Amino acid sequence: MYVVKSPLSDADLKTVSEALQGALVDLVDLSLVAKQIHWNVVGPRFRSVHLQLDEVVDTARLHSDTVAERASTLGVPPDGRSATVAGTSGIGPVPDGWVKDTDAVGALVDALGAVIGRMRERVQATGDPDPVSQDIFIGITADLEKHHWMFQAENG
Repeated sequence: MYVVKSPLSDADLKTVSEALQGALVDLVDLSLVAKQIHWNVVGPRFRSVHLQLDEVVDTARLHSDTVAERASTLGVPPDGRSATVAGTSGIGPVPDGWVKDTDAVGALVDALGAVIGRMRERVQATGDPDPVSQDIFIGITADLEKHHWMFQAENG
């Protein structure tokens, strides 16, 4: 059932909806990964890393809402259910239990790197079929790359 009709052709809508759904999953998982590590980080740089992780959570949550609403705007129901996120995220597993501050930073560098790589693919894929969605992906990528840089500098 389609309640909202997309202005895109069926072929373009397929490409864009897959990109939006993939981005939604990656962003939801990124927020969960960052929050999990936020709760468990320990070490001499606990406070700074702890606060920096919340910044990533806030960014991921903000952008996941933008992505989900863009999908809805195009007539595609977004799927952020836990089973969907667990089954399709591009982020690898993170350590359980206490996480040393340097390991926490490394885990975020890896998670952000994975999401950024997939976002850049989405930027490419959506350029012709939907520059509006492409613009969203460009903004998300820029924000994630800034976090990526800052976490890399933590362990410089």
